[in-house]
Amino acid sequence: MSGTDEPRALTTPPQDAVVPVRHPDAPAPGELLGAHYDRCFGCGTGQPHGLHLAARAGDGVSVRAEFTVKEAHQGAPGLAHGGVLATALDETLGSLNWLLRVIAVTGRLETDYVRPVPLGTVLHLDARITAVHGRKIYSTAVGRIGSPDGPVAVRAQAVFIEVKVDHFIDNGRTEEIRAAMADPDQVRRARAFEVNP
Repeated sequence: MSGTDEPRALTTPPQDAVVPVRHPDAPAPGELLGAHYDRCFGCGTGQPHGLHLAARAGDGVSVRAEFTVKEAHQGAPGLAHGGVLATALDETLGSLNWLLRVIAVTGRLETDYVRPVPLGTVLHLDARITAVHGRKIYSTAVGRIGSPDGPVAVRAQAVFIEVKVDHFIDNGRTEEIRAAMADPDQVRRARAFEVNP
């Protein structure tokens, strides 16, 4: 294996990985997943310059999401910052874990930038879980410009690692952890710890 092949091998499921199974209590296809945490830069409505990414459950273990590239998301003049595009992919891929009803964090994210994404563009993202192996969840996503069938702008492959809520309690800032744990809504409380590394 050459040096350029090694990273891709890390996001390829092993041969004994299993086909993912949607949890029976997962949101129904077409259902808006909503923000997992209000202060999340990717999906939270409490972040004025965030992506405000909106994801919907798809069939099987897939989601569709979209966000509009705004002025605060620029890298080069008039174009989306590559890190913002990677964040959109990561957020979309992370929302897949809600379909399995597990808490998981990003272990590895490989992003391919295919074409520039202009300011004002709606980026349509389609993601799916391809395999599960132990605590590892393998997934893939594609982002298209302007429509779900538009030109491909970005692609990603990822591995998420299932964790317990202690991961966040042990590593997060105490004030935010306490506030999230105090939420009386049990689903919101669980989802606050859904996807962040």
